[in-house]
Amino acid sequence: MSYSKKDEDAEQALFRVDRTSVFQEARVFNSSPISPRKCRILLTKIVYLLHTGESFPKAEATELFFGITKLFQHRDASLRQMVYLVIKELANTAEDVIMVTSSVMKDVSGAGGRAGAEQDIYRANAIRALCRIIDGTTVQAIERLLKTAIVDKTPSVSSAALVSSYHLLPTARDVVRRWANEAQEAVLSGSKSSGFSLGFGSSAAAPQGSGMTQYHAIGLLYQMRAHDRMSLVKMVQQFSSGQVKNPAAIVMLVRLAAKLADDDQQMRKPMYQLLEGWLRHKSEMVTFEAAKAICELRDVTDQEVAPAIHVLQLFLTSPRSIAKFTAIRILHKFASIKPATVNVCNMDIETLISNSNRSIATFAITTLLKTGNEASVDRLMKQISGFMADITDEFKITIVEAIRTLCLKFPSKQAGMLSFLSGVLRDEGGYEFKKTVVESMFDLIKFVPESREDALAHLCEFIEDCEFTKLAVRVLHLLGTEGPKTAQPTKYIRYIYNRVVLENAIVRAAAVTALAKFGVSAKDGASVDPEVKKSVVVLLTRCLDDPDDEVRDRAALNLRIINNSEQEVAEKFIKNDTLYSLPVFEHQLIMYVTGDQSTFSKSFELSSVPIVTREQALAEERNVKLRSADTPTLKAPTTGGPAKSSAGAATSTEVSSSTIANTQKHAQVLATVPEFNPYGALLKSSTEVELTEQETEYVVAVTKHIFKEHLVLQFSVKNTLSDTLLENISMIATPSDDNEATLEEDFIIPVAKLNHDEVGTIWVAFKRSADEAYPIGSFTNVLKFTSKEIDPASGEPEEAGYEDEYQVEDLELTAGDYLVPAFAGSWENVWEQVGAAGEEATESYALGTELKGIQDAIDFLGKKLYLQPLDGSDVAINATTHTLRLFGKTLNGGRVVAQVRMAYSGKNGVALKATVRAEEGGVAAMVVGGIA
Repeated sequence: MSYSKKDEDAEQALFRVDRTSVFQEARVFNSSPISPRKCRILLTKIVYLLHTGESFPKAEATELFFGITKLFQHRDASLRQMVYLVIKELANTAEDVIMVTSSVMKDVSGAGGRAGAEQDIYRANAIRALCRIIDGTTVQAIERLLKTAIVDKTPSVSSAALVSSYHLLPTARDVVRRWANEAQEAVLSGSKSSGFSLGFGSSAAAPQGSGMTQYHAIGLLYQMRAHDRMSLVKMVQQFSSGQVKNPAAIVMLVRLAAKLADDDQQMRKPMYQLLEGWLRHKSEMVTFEAAKAICELRDVTDQEVAPAIHVLQLFLTSPRSIAKFTAIRILHKFASIKPATVNVCNMDIETLISNSNRSIATFAITTLLKTGNEASVDRLMKQISGFMADITDEFKITIVEAIRTLCLKFPSKQAGMLSFLSGVLRDEGGYEFKKTVVESMFDLIKFVPESREDALAHLCEFIEDCEFTKLAVRVLHLLGTEGPKTAQPTKYIRYIYNRVVLENAIVRAAAVTALAKFGVSAKDGASVDPEVKKSVVVLLTRCLDDPDDEVRDRAALNLRIINNSEQEVAEKFIKNDTLYSLPVFEHQLIMYVTGDQSTFSKSFELSSVPIVTREQALAEERNVKLRSADTPTLKAPTTGGPAKSSAGAATSTEVSSSTIANTQKHAQVLATVPEFNPYGALLKSSTEVELTEQETEYVVAVTKHIFKEHLVLQFSVKNTLSDTLLENISMIATPSDDNEATLEEDFIIPVAKLNHDEVGTIWVAFKRSADEAYPIGSFTNVLKFTSKEIDPASGEPEEAGYEDEYQVEDLELTAGDYLVPAFAGSWENVWEQVGAAGEEATESYALGTELKGIQDAIDFLGKKLYLQPLDGSDVAINATTHTLRLFGKTLNGGRVVAQVRMAYSGKNGVALKATVRAEEGGVAAMVVGGIA
């Protein structure tokens, strides 16, 4: 290589490319004889411009394109590769590009008189370029060439044809699907192929033995058969018999098998057997993918996942860091779903804490935090304390988030965890790390009331020397909310006023607002201490001389409100316990701002945003934090194959937090139906319940919506018959005899017609009797419609159809439909308060052996009753006995608290005794009866 001044200038010029000068230099394509070196440099500049966001006008692109085609006269292999690369880039901009098809087809067919490796490079690149310059209407003209190329013995040519066919599918699906036999032949011959070349960047012979043709062929076959499940099953079973050798191709088969197992329960057993067999594959790539797929199977059992856990455990002791990292990463994800199953690996995982690779060590610690029990928490905290100083902020954040989750699961261990968090809060770190620690302490204060005093003290010390304005404001807001509820609120006033004296204007303004809350709030709703109120007034009066406008204005406004004789006004304005549903609020604001200009002619309707109680908001916030920190989104990568998304069974946490989200989502839909406007606000929407199998002629699902005096059933109906048109579709939902008097049908909104694969919504509304606030029972459901057959020749339905009906499964109206989860700081206090003011009901049940353990019973009750687990009781500590503590409210606001004592044995399954207390009459018995 030359290091002369001339070469340096030439190299630098590449990065100062100008589109106009490049276009002017294009005359070099017309020179004779052709200079391959000059042409390659110019082609490189064109590619560079196109890949840095520059674009040529259509006229310039067309002229460049046809100038480049003159280079087909030269046989230089490197020049020809650059020609094809630029042709592909300009094909979407230039006009009449199809005129160059004949020149490209000569290289595809090998008619240029070249031989050996040079011809193979020409053909592979020519195939890729050809498929970019033709359109869907001309694919048939090159069909024979591509079919021949797919089964070519040269792997580079075969792979180029397969990948090009993959890209042609969207524009010419019917034509490409006819090449299935050739693609299948490419899979079978791929195991015998001698090599594979990318076909670009080298004129040397292809490397030996990679066999990537199989990977490309299987990807194409999947796209061809994506909508034919049985064809996919046959393909997976055929290619899993040892004919496919390439690890990447087998990985695609693994993902396909896992997808089929999730989509069709009848295929779960044969597909699982294939996945288990791949656990013993000689390629680590395949083994890890199979283990990951098994762990991500929907509702995977302990027995099914045991072989995968065993294989991953063996990799934890591998000498190769990449193997250990992959294994611990999969176990880390699965521990969020079934921590007890991963417990068998804990000894091997503990050895990884001291691993020199900090990524492995961090995953090991966070996995142990998820799988550990109360007894192991203290030991883990000691190990982590010595580990934190040696890792970066990114890893520290991961560990702190895992500890926050552990705080919510095991509230009794809050003292040790709070001590750890306060310690790391004093360490050096950036904003994101400090924010994560502060947020974790906020969660302890909100969800573990016993930690409030100590956590507030640590936060007061933190803001004394806090360099981040945003965090100081957040802490001051929390002190203003929680400080007045403590036994000695005055000690927090001193810390807050120090911020008024020492900090910047933003922090001073937040401190003024926090001070004002001490003047109107007190512990447990008691009246404010006159001395405290007097002190707050004095301090706010001093703030009237602040140099910042906002600080003065806030002080003046709050003084005016506090001194107002109307205490109710002060509490409403300063305390402001009213909470809007923030997800709905955000969504409606976005829709308002991004809508048509005509929407701005009227003001934003704040009344359309639902209001939730603080208990409901805290319940949802706690569950969202548990899910986001604990449960990952389990999705297999989609590159080159099918996507697979699955998760374990819905836990009690997921079910209870989804209640509010479901209600908010459906409220917007129901608001678009004018007939429901007189019903008032929607109180609750259930999750969707399937009333038929997915393979039946008519697929029906239902969602229950509860209003103050009405019940609305939303039936979703899908017509799966390709030769039938349905008209006048309605659902006859008949309450059981017990509820016939308490539920009176109001109206039915039918669907006019349903074509093949169309989905329609039938609304059935009932009026609830005032005598029975919470009717319980079942509905028999009959789908009625007019069926018309479609003439296959004309595609038109017959004029006269016939009346038909279709019986679907019964729908149960349960106690859980009238309950919403809510959070309480102390379960013991609520238990005593509700017991003193309400009624109590007790019942014992034997749930049998269908549930595989205590944790399954916890999740079952969470889905059944829609109540919020408290005191970390949603995590089973003991495998044989457990006490579940639940809290929630009825739709009328009455509190419901339950204590469920459970016992498990392998012979008899789960037995439980439920005691429920409720403020409203009849509710306790209803909830107890709703468990069975």
